Amino acid sequence: QLQASGGGLVQAGGSLRLSCAASGRSFSTLFMGWFRQAPGLEREFIAAIPWSGGRTYYANSVKGRFTSSRGNAKNTIDLQMNSLKPEDTAVYYCAAARFYGGIYPALNEYEYWGQGTQVTVSS
Repeated sequence: QLQASGGGLVQAGGSLRLSCAASGRSFSTLFMGWFRQAPGLEREFIAAIPWSGGRTYYANSVKGRFTSSRGNAKNTIDLQMNSLKPEDTAVYYCAAARFYGGIYPALNEYEYWGQGTQVTVSS
């Protein structure tokens, strides 16, 4: 089970830190992903990070502004979002994948999804 938290309302240029808490199984062999979905748009890849550590992959739209890492709390993955823009407004989801065919999982390879947390960036 995955649960994302930390969303909220922030002004453009501000920061938010999302957290994804994992429970119910061992996630040590999984790849974790962050996605977002704005109204009327498809779910968009944000970042992918192996639970056990290693290289993290980012979408070009957030590279240099967002950072995903293991959280301070046990069994959590965080997404630090800086220099937020109005176009970052969306529901943010965390997900986990066991099997994938590329360097990191594609959207349809994620098996476990959190419920989403709303991020709203005002201009």
